[in-house]
Amino acid sequence: MKNYRSFKAALISSLALLAFTLPHFSSAAEGMWTLDNLPLAKLQSQYAYKPTGEWVKNVMLGSARLALGCSGSFVSKDGLVMTNHHCASECIEQISTAQKNYMADGFLSKSRETEVQCPAMEVNRLEDIQDVTEQVKKATAGLDGNAYKDAQNAVRAKLTSACVGGDKSATRCDLVDLYHGGRYHIYKYHRYADVRLVWAPERAAAFFGGDPDNFMFPRYNLDMSLVRVYENGKPAQVKNFFPFSKNGAEENELVFVTGHPGSTQRQLTVAQLLSLRDIRLVDGLLRLAELRGVIEQYRTSSPEAARTAEGTLFSVENSYKALYGQLQTLLDPAFMKKKQDEENALRKFITSKPALQSKTGGAWTAIEKAQNKYRALTVRMSNIEGGRALMSEYFYHARDLVRAADEKAKPNAERLPEYSDARLPELEEQILSTAPIYPEFEKVKLVFALTKMREKLGPDDAFVKQILGTASPEQLASDLIKRSTLNDPAVRKALWTGGKDAIAKSDDPFIKLAISIDAQARAIRKQYEQEVESVVQKNTELIAQALFAQSGTGAYPDATFSLRLSYGQVKGWNEAGRKIPAFTDFAGAFARETGAEPFALPSSWHAAKGKLNQAQRLNFVTDNDIIGGNSGSPMINKNGEIVGLIFDGNIHSLGGAFWFDPSINRAVAVHSNGILEALDNIYNAKDLVKEMTER
Repeated sequence: MKNYRSFKAALISSLALLAFTLPHFSSAAEGMWTLDNLPLAKLQSQYAYKPTGEWVKNVMLGSARLALGCSGSFVSKDGLVMTNHHCASECIEQISTAQKNYMADGFLSKSRETEVQCPAMEVNRLEDIQDVTEQVKKATAGLDGNAYKDAQNAVRAKLTSACVGGDKSATRCDLVDLYHGGRYHIYKYHRYADVRLVWAPERAAAFFGGDPDNFMFPRYNLDMSLVRVYENGKPAQVKNFFPFSKNGAEENELVFVTGHPGSTQRQLTVAQLLSLRDIRLVDGLLRLAELRGVIEQYRTSSPEAARTAEGTLFSVENSYKALYGQLQTLLDPAFMKKKQDEENALRKFITSKPALQSKTGGAWTAIEKAQNKYRALTVRMSNIEGGRALMSEYFYHARDLVRAADEKAKPNAERLPEYSDARLPELEEQILSTAPIYPEFEKVKLVFALTKMREKLGPDDAFVKQILGTASPEQLASDLIKRSTLNDPAVRKALWTGGKDAIAKSDDPFIKLAISIDAQARAIRKQYEQEVESVVQKNTELIAQALFAQSGTGAYPDATFSLRLSYGQVKGWNEAGRKIPAFTDFAGAFARETGAEPFALPSSWHAAKGKLNQAQRLNFVTDNDIIGGNSGSPMINKNGEIVGLIFDGNIHSLGGAFWFDPSINRAVAVHSNGILEALDNIYNAKDLVKEMTER
């Protein structure tokens, strides 16, 4: 459920090329609601409960976002943040070594002084939301194609820069597109760049059951970790945090999930869904399947190879399963008929309103034509600009360094959005990160990427010839990585601070490669923005207007990795005539164990078995509406107390990108009392238990 800067970031960003969102109208517990548009009347009607303004504010300030793709929550006044183990795994891997593998052994800091800084983790806390819809619409009015895109980028840079002001180190501002052009909001965050690992269990406990159990239920996972945010070298002091509930989640209890769902596509046109199904998902699944085999083979070469590639393998397997579930939804004739019927009904509705028909009637045809352009451009776009052809941390750093040097020399309003003033602090932290880069594993990934580039574009393609020359993928990857020094943070820092002059003088082969292909990459990006992205954005805005005219404004927008609240109840479901109970317990984990991975509990669990309350609930399910990005979200009760920690969804939730079925879609969480039981009786983390249960 999380995002990664490397291969998975490229995959998610390419999927996002299709994910132009529209409003969706809800029923039952459906919906990922913005905090300024909660369904208060529906909550009052269904549950006799209406959150107060103070409750909502505390939810906003108690919630946390991990900038690279997860959610979290503040659980003490001293900046303690709870999230999933798989959300902190990148940090855990980065501070591990061949001699000390914290992924395998777990980590517990005995004091504040021994909490270890994560090399590349940033935590954000939302502090303010400002409606800037009119400013954005005024800036783009009457424009098309690249002029529209350039104006949108310029107004984004202007608004986010003004929001950040002079406090770039502690403030982040994002322009959030809601209802795809229906609303534009500025979300202002407090940035915590000093994040330190406090506790994490062994991977065998966090991911018990491994890939076979992923997106399944019953589950028996302690998928949790604790980090602490620091300011000025001291634990950050926060006023708003979520205390732990005394009893934890109970059957049929009303519960809320506050987090940052990444992306949903519930109101794509049928033409967009067909492109997503026939091109992006199929191609993505084939690529992931091959990459999984390559990584698994590499991991057999040595214990160190197994350790350094473990996190990437998890991401590949998680992505494959998620995308496969999405594909199954789009291959379902009943689902596609439902979407076609909805589209036909809306188009019929606007024919009865001449003014609306004149304004919006051509939107579907324009989007369908843009999809044809998309189909023609997608392979070159993903390989040349999207980074697929050169999948390596070396190249990603090189491209950012080269482009940042060029973009920083331009006025803020004229830059690519990812290099605007508001985004530079996060980029700088990534480039200067001390996270290790493993040359041998990078070579394996790069060989795979170069091989797939040649396969997709053809050996006679001019871009392929420019990259490979007369070398094989193996020869080129070996040569580039052998000669590059970009795995050294000091080298990257010198290039970052030296700017264009340092970049021009650099003889690093990845820097030279990034320079040599940058013009082509920018050109195809410009073509894509002109012929696909701007067309889809303008016309989905028109469809959104038609939807509002048809159904009113009682809607939630598709997910955008911005703070949302969902509500639901603790309940199981019926599967093929069999009732799936809502809860599992510690006894079930021991009963499910086989002693062989991935069904082998760590030794710490066996040592503590006699002291554990094995009847204590461990995992449970609810009918809350969640999606990728919600990993690490706190589950709270009406009193604003922690009752669980979201870490997954069931297999039926995989179609949740496109629709929500409250009868079978389930969110999967760690029970709050299960968390405290494990911390106390397995890991002897009594100080943490005390800190998390203090009011």
